[in-house]
Amino acid sequence: MSLLSHPFLAEYSILHGLELFVIFGFAGILMAIAGYKLFDKMTPGDLHAEIFEHKNVAAAILAGSVIIGVSLILAAAMSS
Repeated sequence: MSLLSHPFLAEYSILHGLELFVIFGFAGILMAIAGYKLFDKMTPGDLHAEIFEHKNVAAAILAGSVIIGVSLILAAAMSS
């Protein structure tokens, strides 16, 4: 029995997989941005202003860590 004739694999096409990739990609990006904005609202001060106006490298590292953490949680949730 070849891999292509497997009933599970025959149900999905490349276009269907690409469509799901785009949908989950955009959803993940939007949720990562929402997680960053939520973190920014829940902490004292304006993290966005600290990064872009005051050029605070430590704040940028913190923001990057928050985005990576939220993205890891989202990836685990989407893959299960």
